[in-house]
Amino acid sequence: MNNTLNTQDTFTTAARLGLTEHETQLVLQILGRNPTFTELGIFSVMWSEHCSYKCSKPLLKKFPTTGSSVIIKAGEENAGILDIGDGWAICFKIESHNHPSAIEPFQGAATGVGGIIRDIFTMGARPILLANSLRFGEIRGHNPQALHNRRLLAGVVAGIAHYGNCIGLPTVAGEVSFDPAYEGNPLVNVFCLGILRHQDIRLGRASGPGNPVIYVGAKTGRDGVAGASFASRDLTEDSKKDRPAVQVGDPFTEKLLLEACLELFQDAEAVVGIQDMGAAGLTCSTCETAARGNSGIEIELDLVPQRETDLDSFSIMLSESQERMLIIARKGHEDRVLNTFKKWDLDAAIIGTVTEDGLMRVNQHGTPVAEIPARRLTNEAPIYRLLAQPPASSTHIPPQPNLNNLELTAALGALLSSPTIASKRWIYRQFDHMVRLGTILSPGHDAAVIRIPIHEDSAESPAYKYIALSLDCNGHHCALDPYTGAQLAVYECARNLACTGARPIGLTDNLNFGNPHNPHVFWQLEQATEGIAQACIHLGIPVTGGNVSLYNQSPLGPIDPTPTVAIVGLIDDPSHITPSYFPTPELDIWLLGHPYGHLGGSQFAKEILGKKSGPCPQLNPEQELALHHLLRQLIAQGHIASAHDCSEGGLAVAIAECCFHPLHPVSAHCDLTCFLNPPAQTCSFAELLYNEFPTRVVISANQNNAQKILESAQAHHIPATKIGRTTPHDSPLTLQLANHKLTFDRAQLYSSWATALESIMQLQPTT
Repeated sequence: MNNTLNTQDTFTTAARLGLTEHETQLVLQILGRNPTFTELGIFSVMWSEHCSYKCSKPLLKKFPTTGSSVIIKAGEENAGILDIGDGWAICFKIESHNHPSAIEPFQGAATGVGGIIRDIFTMGARPILLANSLRFGEIRGHNPQALHNRRLLAGVVAGIAHYGNCIGLPTVAGEVSFDPAYEGNPLVNVFCLGILRHQDIRLGRASGPGNPVIYVGAKTGRDGVAGASFASRDLTEDSKKDRPAVQVGDPFTEKLLLEACLELFQDAEAVVGIQDMGAAGLTCSTCETAARGNSGIEIELDLVPQRETDLDSFSIMLSESQERMLIIARKGHEDRVLNTFKKWDLDAAIIGTVTEDGLMRVNQHGTPVAEIPARRLTNEAPIYRLLAQPPASSTHIPPQPNLNNLELTAALGALLSSPTIASKRWIYRQFDHMVRLGTILSPGHDAAVIRIPIHEDSAESPAYKYIALSLDCNGHHCALDPYTGAQLAVYECARNLACTGARPIGLTDNLNFGNPHNPHVFWQLEQATEGIAQACIHLGIPVTGGNVSLYNQSPLGPIDPTPTVAIVGLIDDPSHITPSYFPTPELDIWLLGHPYGHLGGSQFAKEILGKKSGPCPQLNPEQELALHHLLRQLIAQGHIASAHDCSEGGLAVAIAECCFHPLHPVSAHCDLTCFLNPPAQTCSFAELLYNEFPTRVVISANQNNAQKILESAQAHHIPATKIGRTTPHDSPLTLQLANHKLTFDRAQLYSSWATALESIMQLQPTT
């Protein structure tokens, strides 16, 4: 074997590449000899947490992954696939690019988008939409740290916009939060969804000895070398030296690659398997396809298209250069594959063949540089059961405010202009969310809704499918109680879909946590996965796949646990699509659900009281599910005109947001006095207005539907209270609390909410 290391160099080099002494011993045992430098590199990336999930895989087995609509389950391929009827299916997934975005925000975010798009079209699906979930540190102020966080935000948003806009995909949904917990480690989670016919599903498997292995797409360079290992360790002050581990993307090449692959897939015989060269690049794509196909692969690196002439085998195998795919073609169809990519001006080269001995063989200049059993790199990577230890128990006392009317009034404006609650239009205006002309509910609603054409309309079948999408997670809640916080994320996401009239059909998650070797962090991960699993089982939603992103911490400490979830739903009748905003004046305003709760974990406590503390909001899963059924029933019967859930900021913020339609605003008068009567006499005004307890939705409806709403709510055992009326847009927004009346200039509230983020991003540092 060329360049075989001696034993001392093996252990020294392995440690430098991130392998433990135990793992190095396993390498020696598997190979029965000392490894080459390239082989150690291959083991280091494939056994990294980013690729192998060696610390998290046992926890993921808790998730429900089956269901009547599931065609391909989580973990079987690059992404799960769900049936949506009429011979069509959808494929979706969320992935993280946190560490790269912390070092190079533009390219880190852009290549995150490119990678998730390839995960979708490698399954045979045409990508149709993008979404994202982002977290940053505090961006307000003139200090250097706030300036740095604003630069990160600007770079990440620009990178997402650049890649999505250039490739022609709408970014239709997302969520953005700001908290000091993400000061040293921002989170960039990106989502993509595609659509395909059942017969067009493609698998990432290498089978059929003698079938050619074909490299297609961009040339290989040094960018992104060992990026998977870089993503599997803490961020430190030295991480800037890892800039070469951040990939560089080209969306125009990706567009060519996408169209070439989808054109090739029309030939049912030409392609046996296909895999994206994402994390770990050529290494991952070869050994994973071989392992899935119970076969082996042999490749010659001299045949790999390269941007440079002096790349060694380590760099070629571990490069994460973007816009590349590995195709397993059927023997005799090589010219069909090569000619298709030549037509689209893309490199394509036969670099090897499928074998039947289960080995991944890598040669350079005709000499072996790696020979490893493929399954030992993938399916049989080491798994660790780490110590989970809850933090020391402490009494969580809810913050107790004592504010006068003036302070309560000022609090609403302050919350609406805080970065986490304020309008994100500064962000989504940079995204083309209307390209392809399918966006019905755009960013700003509880969930996005997209219309997808499937075939000509007929009496037997529809011409369109209507897909709804929401992403959610409150890291603050998860920090207080990771089990309940993760459940709250799932239920809020599903509630957002119910508010639009959609029924959920599948969930993908991105589990963002700190270093799992910290027992408290691993306990958070353990609790959060259990919370997601139980919520999904209760709601009947299968988990179709996702991503685990650990080691999200810096010298400042670990991030708040952030198990982001994205749920996709279907709307069967387009007339059921329901907006979040109040549509017109002279409608009744109702609150579905109980109004009461403490201020623990709320934005009010954080922003107004300066207390990031207290118990997590409480959850009643049965009432939550009943509320979802009630919402869908009222919407299907045409009884409500809008629906908006109460989440960050609480009831007062939800009412105000309902008045903020950008084109057709209305105002409102609400009387909440009834909620202050016994048995709620101990509920303070602040707790009533600003608690963030779940299972609450503000709806508007024609007054003629009042009795029907009450009867339906009673049948579902959900409290329904008429709390006010919508009024013309130039009327003040008023909240009556017994003898106290809080009055707001609706236009001023809207202006501060709509422009806050843009104003913050224009702040300059003090000299």
